[in-house]
Amino acid sequence: MVTPEKKRVLLFATKLGYQTRSFQVAADALGVTLAYVTDRCGRLDDPWNDGALAVHFELPEGAAGAVLEAERGLSVDGILAVGDRPTVAAAYVARGLGLTHNHPASVEACRSKLRMREVLRDGGLPSPWFRAVPLHPLPEPSLLGITYPCVLKPISLSASQGVTRANNREEFLVAAARLKQLLDSPEILALRERNRDHMIVEEYLEGREVAVEALLSEGTLRVLAIFDKPDPLEGPYFEETIYVTPSRLTQDEQYGVEESLRSCVRAIGLAHGPVHAEFRLNDRGIWPIEIAARPIGGLCARHALGLPGSEARREEGASGVMMIPVPRSGILEGVEGEEAARATQFVTSLEITARQHDYIAAWPEGSSYLGFLFARAPEPAHVERALRDAHERLRFALAPRLPVEHPLTHTVPRRDC
Repeated sequence: MVTPEKKRVLLFATKLGYQTRSFQVAADALGVTLAYVTDRCGRLDDPWNDGALAVHFELPEGAAGAVLEAERGLSVDGILAVGDRPTVAAAYVARGLGLTHNHPASVEACRSKLRMREVLRDGGLPSPWFRAVPLHPLPEPSLLGITYPCVLKPISLSASQGVTRANNREEFLVAAARLKQLLDSPEILALRERNRDHMIVEEYLEGREVAVEALLSEGTLRVLAIFDKPDPLEGPYFEETIYVTPSRLTQDEQYGVEESLRSCVRAIGLAHGPVHAEFRLNDRGIWPIEIAARPIGGLCARHALGLPGSEARREEGASGVMMIPVPRSGILEGVEGEEAARATQFVTSLEITARQHDYIAAWPEGSSYLGFLFARAPEPAHVERALRDAHERLRFALAPRLPVEHPLTHTVPRRDC
């Protein structure tokens, strides 16, 4: 009996842990070998015994060259990227290996909020007014013709980090100063992100917001799910909380979202792999907020190899997740109410991903949640209620951190609030 050769996938990820665990579980179930590529310190001698290859994602072509050299003579059947930062390097590696892939320029457009706005505008898609504004020196909005309300965003960061709504000149100046301080922080400097000296300022779009998970195969788009975001994302910060599917949008609205997504991926030039997208809906139409060439997990992992499951139908009933919000910045000292939260009707899982004694930043400086609550129920409204009830049973003890001067930058962090 001839045993088929075990397939092997490269998984590009900025962090190893809960973000990649579901991929490892899926790979084990499918008999697939995962090889990790990460941007952790290359001087550490495999501290977690996972054989991960360390590269610099801020230099995607150099990272790709290092991966291609390391993979010389080895079998690679698929490539996945978790999070935004690794996607461009992953695209270059796929191109170098001759695997089906998105063009690196298209993936790069997804990484830049400014470039994406330009592409969608030039493609004739609904677009708010926007402009790139230098942060050095801090801008005077009256000289730029800024109208309110508007939203200030870093060009390259993700997870709504640094994104702030301003309703007048005073709020604009405070938000710009705060964003500049974030981009000059040691944590962001360590990422070596491009475009740190500019921000994008754009029109605030009112309305309901939804997220879409989809798969592209040779240019054909298949929507997996439309998620409602039932909490009003009106600012001043835009930390996300609850996703629930199936969506309670009308069929016409859902069709409009799907058609808008198809137009977006065509304009950007995406052709293959997972897509995450966000839209706002209001009386003026359907507005693309973000298009990202990355997966949320699950079926996307199977799709990378074309293995059974990529055509699976979505399960019956409703499901949802709450990204547990950070009420204020501080040192996590403890969590209470976990058992009560898990015992809430329709809740299927609770994962506290923040580590005890670690500093957790609230938005707009933050980008990591305290954990995740999952629920399944017959109806979307039941899922939403279950997530809210479970969250109310949790208590997080967050202690202020001491204002210690950073040894390299000689700056003192913002006071926790």
